[in-house]
Amino acid sequence: METLFLLAEVDVTQLATVLARVRAVPHVTEVEAVTGPFDLIIKIRADHINEALDVVMQRIRPIPGIKSTETLVTVTDG
Repeated sequence: METLFLLAEVDVTQLATVLARVRAVPHVTEVEAVTGPFDLIIKIRADHINEALDVVMQRIRPIPGIKSTETLVTVTDG
């Protein structure tokens, strides 16, 4: 099982809508609103890293209101 974290900068006027849409995406196991340069931290778990990255590219990044993302791939799982 692979885990990655996605940091997302969101249009704050759409934060609640984006949060709800991200929570509904398959393989998203946790989503939290945070302070700082990013607005959301999203945990994604999948059987293979390519599957997890596909979730980012095909399911999350296109959500209206997401301005930018940064992907952090874990190097250990535990």
